[in-house]
Amino acid sequence: MKKTIAILLLLALIIVPSKAADVENVKPVKNVIVLIPDGTSLATVSMARWLQWYTNPDKPKLNIDPYLCGTVRTHSSNAPIGDSAPTTSCYMTGQPSRTGYVSTYPENDGDNDIYPTDPSRAFQPLTTVLEAAKILQGKSTGLVFTCEFPHATPADCSAHSYNRGKYEWIAPQMVHNDLNVVIGGGVSILNKEMEDYLLANGYSVYKNDLNGMRADSKDKMWALYGEKEMAYDIDRNPDEQPSLEEMTRKAIDKLSRNQNGFFLMVEGSKVDWAAHGNDPVGMATDMLAFDRACGAALEFARQNGETAVVIMPDHGNSGISIGKASCKGYDKLTKDQLFHQFSLYKLTAEGFAKKLNSEPNSEVQNIFRKYAGFELTPEELDALNNNPDYKNSPIPADQRKSDDNSSLYSGSLTGLMAHILTSRTCFGFTTSGHTGEEVFLAAYHPQGTLPIGMHTNIEINEYLCSLLGLTHNTLEELTSKNFARHMDVFKDYTCKIIPATHEKGSPTLVVTNKKDKKKQLTITPFSNIIKMGKKGENEIRLNSVVVYVDKNNTFYLPESLTDYLK
Repeated sequence: MKKTIAILLLLALIIVPSKAADVENVKPVKNVIVLIPDGTSLATVSMARWLQWYTNPDKPKLNIDPYLCGTVRTHSSNAPIGDSAPTTSCYMTGQPSRTGYVSTYPENDGDNDIYPTDPSRAFQPLTTVLEAAKILQGKSTGLVFTCEFPHATPADCSAHSYNRGKYEWIAPQMVHNDLNVVIGGGVSILNKEMEDYLLANGYSVYKNDLNGMRADSKDKMWALYGEKEMAYDIDRNPDEQPSLEEMTRKAIDKLSRNQNGFFLMVEGSKVDWAAHGNDPVGMATDMLAFDRACGAALEFARQNGETAVVIMPDHGNSGISIGKASCKGYDKLTKDQLFHQFSLYKLTAEGFAKKLNSEPNSEVQNIFRKYAGFELTPEELDALNNNPDYKNSPIPADQRKSDDNSSLYSGSLTGLMAHILTSRTCFGFTTSGHTGEEVFLAAYHPQGTLPIGMHTNIEINEYLCSLLGLTHNTLEELTSKNFARHMDVFKDYTCKIIPATHEKGSPTLVVTNKKDKKKQLTITPFSNIIKMGKKGENEIRLNSVVVYVDKNNTFYLPESLTDYLK
């Protein structure tokens, strides 16, 4: 009995729970790595773990399994079910926000608001933990992901917008926020101005250049793959695109050279995309790819001794279940009956759609035999040939049936593939959208101060701040200093807003000293560069970005800019 008590006391000393009420007990670390598998419900984790165990009997557990320590309740500011933009925003800023809002204060929604919001702050950009680590502590910062770089989750760490789809606002902010390492998708989005800025500021820039990325030895790098998003891991050509694990290792290698430490966010972006498409193959295999990236981060953290790792999804998606009503007796099926067919799939639904469109119609059954382990039924083959997205159909486009009251005959080719692949399993879906259940939480801390139990997304932000030796108030103070309204900052000066010259352009703010018109600032939003002087002959370089919001015709910028007008 005494021995048991002694062991329990020892465990209590090693693992110190960290709730919002005792974040002051969290021991700060030098490096923080946050890993987010986007849109990953717990059932997705279970499905991926079963697939791994079934195909690799010596691997019954995931890399994250020993570190699972609780759950997270994620939500928007005014709705229990959130999308990636407001949910990761809350992890980064500590403020829940609205659907589509990227690290931006939400509009007040009265009684619908889950926590009270301040109407006067609507649309104000909110400082993120990544930005605070860079500005206040001189840490290196990095982002790794498989979506295009201005997509919601990476944007949440390093940009600000009430509209996640405004890439023309978000992308330049991410470039001008001087992140040290960015690896992911989006070659077509990095325009010449952005690339020129990076090259002029000492970055290596690689576009669809895997060998270049691998050989690069600089501290600062952007490496992008795919016109927009990268391929699903199981569809990926390993000679053209790196795995999420390789990207994570490369980022850590570069970021860890900074003696001040680093902050890195790694996203398994396309688990969410596959969930939206009800594609269990993409969900499971991209989750396993994400878990391998977690393994790389955890391996570094254990060896380094100064690094904390926090792993959690931003929300659930698809309502997937292992077992469905139409699969009679599924609770008595063996592991072979449940997972053998699933283990034979070698492409995602998207991968099948691309394969079918790249090979002649005569190869359809061979493709399914080789990559799925079955042949299409006559009904499925008929549905394929009538699908409007199928380029190699023997049926002319204007003669294809669009609907015969069967789900097989409606929707995209990728959707048809997802339906066919899922029909051979006992997996079920309730929706193709986001879901509101809590998500898993896993963590590693070198001194064992872990976030154990159920946490809100606000409390996760408080934990991340504590890991950096900061507080939520620190973020609020930085927000006040760096994202003040231009009419407040320049109330004693002359302000003129010059409209944009083209549809996707942005206005320019010109501020002049009333008594000395030679003292003038020309401010272009979504950048960290400000021109000074009547002809813009001098430059001011900020450690943050200026954000313009058209909803209230306001520039959000540093209070300190008045110093250049005095």
